[in-house]
Amino acid sequence: MSLQLETERLILREILLSDRDFIFELDSNPEVHRYLGNKTITSLSQVDAIIESVRQQYIDNGIGRWAIIDKSNNAFMGWTGIKFNTKETINGKINYYDLGYRLLQKYWGQGFATESAIASLEYAFTKLNLKEIYAAAHSDNKASNHILQKVGFQFIEEFPYDSAIHNWYQLNNSFNKI
Repeated sequence: MSLQLETERLILREILLSDRDFIFELDSNPEVHRYLGNKTITSLSQVDAIIESVRQQYIDNGIGRWAIIDKSNNAFMGWTGIKFNTKETINGKINYYDLGYRLLQKYWGQGFATESAIASLEYAFTKLNLKEIYAAAHSDNKASNHILQKVGFQFIEEFPYDSAIHNWYQLNNSFNKI
């Protein structure tokens, strides 16, 4: 998969092995994982497994998470994008498309997650012709819940996951309303 999307401030591109130090920085930070069950990573071998998994999604599903790169300085900021969940069951669901994003803490609160989410959704709905996309957010994660609602997701229900209450969202192919 060789894909690159651009927004006003961002480049979204495939995740590469050369991103491993940045992904380690991202996923070893307890604050980044506060609403993700605090399952931080502790080794580069874990990063390599993450990158391998994402790259396999590109092959198997033609879609996966993308690196978020700052256009102004080419800095790795985090990841975003659509993932096809075939093995994980969240809220009792399997075989669904999921929007996700995760940013290094220094990029929080600046609209980058929203900007990257909109680009991901536009690609999913206009290029892949997906019918619906789901998302989940820890109920206490006000920022993520706000982003999902801002880009058009509709709250469906609360559900328990990983010893916490999460919100389940759905967005039908109505991208032109964003």
